[in-house]
Amino acid sequence: MGCLDQNWVTSLVILLLALCTPCSDAYTKTASKVKSAVFYSPKVELSPGISSNKFYYDVKFPEGHVALKSFNGEVVDEEGNSVPLYEVYLHHWLVARYHQPINSTNTEDIVIVKNAGVCQGNTLPQYFGIGSETRKTATYIPDPFGVEIGNPVEIPAGYEEKWMINLHAIDTRGVEDRWGCTECRCDLYNVTTDVDGQSLPPGYKGGLQCCTDNTQCRLKEGYKGYNRTVYLKYTVEWVDWDYSIIPVKIYIPDVTDIVKISNGPKGLNVTHNCQVEYDIDRCNTTEKHDSGCIDVRKTSFPMIKGGYVIYGVAHQHAGGLGSTLYGQDGRVICTSLPKYGTGKQAGNEKGYIVGMTTCYPRPGSIKIMDGETLTLVSDYSNSEPHTGLMGLFYFLLAERL
Repeated sequence: MGCLDQNWVTSLVILLLALCTPCSDAYTKTASKVKSAVFYSPKVELSPGISSNKFYYDVKFPEGHVALKSFNGEVVDEEGNSVPLYEVYLHHWLVARYHQPINSTNTEDIVIVKNAGVCQGNTLPQYFGIGSETRKTATYIPDPFGVEIGNPVEIPAGYEEKWMINLHAIDTRGVEDRWGCTECRCDLYNVTTDVDGQSLPPGYKGGLQCCTDNTQCRLKEGYKGYNRTVYLKYTVEWVDWDYSIIPVKIYIPDVTDIVKISNGPKGLNVTHNCQVEYDIDRCNTTEKHDSGCIDVRKTSFPMIKGGYVIYGVAHQHAGGLGSTLYGQDGRVICTSLPKYGTGKQAGNEKGYIVGMTTCYPRPGSIKIMDGETLTLVSDYSNSEPHTGLMGLFYFLLAERL
């Protein structure tokens, strides 16, 4: 009997090794096939106090049927040197995918290929996007997962797949109020109407509508500064698509989302109204928590289709204290905290968010069920008032393992 037990154990070990070997090989092969390239956006012309918020179409990007593994960027000067945030504040960069008729250069012909949700319309359609935290925030997607792009089956006949970058950079050299300029305070930009010439909403104190492209933030009296040229330097990593890669879907909930749920003939009817940004007032003594003044915003939304969480990260502006995504039972799916700079060098600028912590749960350990209601919470310090804040959360889901 002892010999039979030993033979059985030996056979089991051999079987397990045989089963595991292809898995480990697949991981190794994927890692060894990762390709990387560094690209540059078109040049961005800046002068002191100017806000540049432009869209660049048909930018350089990996071609073919591939799986994206990482995307990150930063603002650099003409010599390729990193530009510190206190000179050029990176409000955000966004990367979006679109289809366009072959040989067409008319941007009105494009069809945006949006992420999986949850905001509707063309609100937050991007595949990747981040702000001042770009240099110290991990974006790598672990093996064997990846974001699938370039699949010929998904590209309509007569169209081709292209990519667009939206870069919002604010030159804060010589400005009267650096933080006010980065938060797009309307009085500092002397803006009272939106891009269509309509009056701003009542009580609108600051945000994206006041620092549109080529708006000027107020400079210190007598300040003279030189014009400069900068670029978004972006690094992309990818692998050629094959059967061993598991696709992930990108979800971007927004803490300002106003969710409405009703019953329809085909089940639940869910509508989202993402505001993208919000303001907070200075707290008073009755609003103080034990740890100080904290503004807590939250929203809840159902996930029509669930899956396994592979990656998660929040996007916040200066004053942010972190953000958490919760499951319906109250379990923590991911908490993402800001990293603040303490020095002067690019990537460690004092007072600025220079990175966000990320979540890489063990594959299979965190699952969101079909129809599960998630809750997003975003915390900011409101010891000072703020305008144009954001509370976005990026997470990647794999529908299988």
